[in-house]
Amino acid sequence: MSTGHIPVLLPEVLEALAPLQDAAVIDGTFGGGGYSRALLAAGARVTGIDRDPQAVARGQELAGQAAGRFVMVEDTFSRLDSVLEPGTAAGVVLDVGVSSYQIDTAERGFSFQKEGPLDMRMGADGPSAADVVAQLTEAELTRLFQVYGEEREARRIARAIVQDRAATPFTTTLELAGLVSRVAGRGPPGPIHPATRVFQALRIYVNDELGELQLALAAAERVLAPGGRLVVVAFHSLEDRIVKGFLAERGQQGPGSRHMPAVAGPAPTFDTAGRKAVPPSDAEVAANPRARSARLRSAIRTEVPARSRPVNRPEGVPPLDEVSRRIVRKVRTGGG
Repeated sequence: MSTGHIPVLLPEVLEALAPLQDAAVIDGTFGGGGYSRALLAAGARVTGIDRDPQAVARGQELAGQAAGRFVMVEDTFSRLDSVLEPGTAAGVVLDVGVSSYQIDTAERGFSFQKEGPLDMRMGADGPSAADVVAQLTEAELTRLFQVYGEEREARRIARAIVQDRAATPFTTTLELAGLVSRVAGRGPPGPIHPATRVFQALRIYVNDELGELQLALAAAERVLAPGGRLVVVAFHSLEDRIVKGFLAERGQQGPGSRHMPAVAGPAPTFDTAGRKAVPPSDAEVAANPRARSARLRSAIRTEVPARSRPVNRPEGVPPLDEVSRRIVRKVRTGGG
């Protein structure tokens, strides 16, 4: 049963997006709809996007109540520039990562503390976490846990998974969480569950979250009008690093110092002057502990045309479509 989603850094998000009266704003990660409802209350016209069918259903309910000022779109936020004409949005807000609805719903398979299928898909298609755990090699799993989970015991965990799955495949969240706790949970109790980083890595990979984020930032650059506001709330260092790097790249013309002049480069597509990362207040963390790692970054779109942005994915981790091909080959050859 879900406890609902509490929008993180909500006053700060609204301040960073202002002015909002009659502004066309894209909520690229609708989730529980907290940002969208607040934006509507502030006078904006909102388009919500989500690939989670349950979130889309919640959005359709809001659309029925919003008197034409809210539209819900079922899609990935990497395609947010397809919902409005390029250069016409006054604001884009992204709350990156998993929502409380997803974590708290056991049958979605996101939580290592609740028994459920080992799924973790935000959408309704593609390989599940169980497929990934069953198909990747020991070396690939090691790399996955190292890169996406920053897990120090990645090699030991991957080896144990490969050994145990030979007898019985992993199909539930608690099966996998139990193995990780057994392998990596020795020693004094820590502040986080031993399976946290492994589950984070699988969730990020299954949903291509970092690749989607890179594409979404470039899409926001295309869809925002001059003076439009981009606001991103990230919850772990991998996401925040991508956002910080994007804004650093797009918000400067070239490195310089008092000893050497700035190197001429592309004109900035975003104004980031004076806009530092904003953490939640102590009061917000006390009221909502899930907000503790959140960081808000924002920027204002300039008149400079959007640039192209390649998507970088780590070496040693196969693309998701390779996992799909392995599953197909296994079915065709009658593999167990």
